[in-house]
Amino acid sequence: MKRIGLLPKLVIAIILGIMIGYVSMTANNFFVVRVLATYTSIFGGFLKYIVPFIILAFVAPGIAELGKGAGKLLGITTAIAYLSTITAGTLAFIVTAVLLGIIVDPNTTLNTTENAVNAFFDINIDPAMGVMTALVTAFLLGIGMTHIEGKSLYNMLKDFQGVIQKTIEKVIIPLLPIHIMGVFASLTAGGKAGTIISTFGKVILLIVALQITYVLFQYFNVMIITKKNPFKALKNMLPAYFTAIGTQSSAATIPVTVKCVNNNGVSEEVNEFVTPLCATIHLAGDTITLTLTAMVVMVMFGTVPTFSMMFPYILMLGVTMVAAPGIPGGGVMAALGLLQGMLGFNEVQTSLMIALHFAQDSFGTAANVTGDGAIALIINKISKKKNKY
Repeated sequence: MKRIGLLPKLVIAIILGIMIGYVSMTANNFFVVRVLATYTSIFGGFLKYIVPFIILAFVAPGIAELGKGAGKLLGITTAIAYLSTITAGTLAFIVTAVLLGIIVDPNTTLNTTENAVNAFFDINIDPAMGVMTALVTAFLLGIGMTHIEGKSLYNMLKDFQGVIQKTIEKVIIPLLPIHIMGVFASLTAGGKAGTIISTFGKVILLIVALQITYVLFQYFNVMIITKKNPFKALKNMLPAYFTAIGTQSSAATIPVTVKCVNNNGVSEEVNEFVTPLCATIHLAGDTITLTLTAMVVMVMFGTVPTFSMMFPYILMLGVTMVAAPGIPGGGVMAALGLLQGMLGFNEVQTSLMIALHFAQDSFGTAANVTGDGAIALIINKISKKKNKY
């Protein structure tokens, strides 16, 4: 029997949550909703607890690995990937800012304390450190490890990374649908689900449209820099695009991406270096999603996102995406700390972000790997110029 994927589970969880909330509201009996609210409270507390560890486990070794790389092409590739990520996030901000009035009803503001269904009890799980403390510590350790000869600290952090990744894969991801179900049950019981569902559809359509537009923009730049036919290059990348839709993982799509990049005439040496690297550090599709959805969720809860508020968040996304876990939904897991630490998101807001991210994750990953092909073409051109001298 074929196992049900995470996205169908989340869709089922949302539907069940809405049904449970509606029935409870109609019958004026909120026992089941309170049971689910208790679960979401505990799970949300655990999620908040583990976020600093996710940052330490992935960002610190990620920075160390980049720093230990050899050659100028590493720096050039990293710079182009970072610039691409920041450009994607800025584009998402501009488009979303223009369309916010269409996406979200300005007269409808959600309030998690109004008509809230309380949990039976709460269990406080205090994080070992704050999110910003974890980020600074990760930078300190990552940069520091590039300047020491010993590998003991790096190996320890890689082992720690394995523990956190297994926790995400075996605990957080399997239990996530029940958490989402509880959130939507509470929102529906409080009369708020209708606003959220009507907004979700418009948001997902806009995300996919923006991701495709940005991929076209990347290959337009390829045409300018390399004189390569962008439509032929994109056609060669289609197998990677559709494979990524199925795998929901840039890392899992690497073998297909390498073959597609090779078909675009990129040298084997550049391809084998750039493609796996970009699968880790270039997540422009995720950045579009995490910028757009964050802005929408903020407006839904009564906060108007400004450029001065969002641009530092986008800049930090470019860094945290370097070390996003190579699993479905890894981008949003890496961004949870920024959402909480920089934008002040609460548990309900982060839960909505997770649901929205997973709903489009296939297309975001497809945009990521297709963009990797564009960067490979540019680096191939730069490499040829360097070899002439």
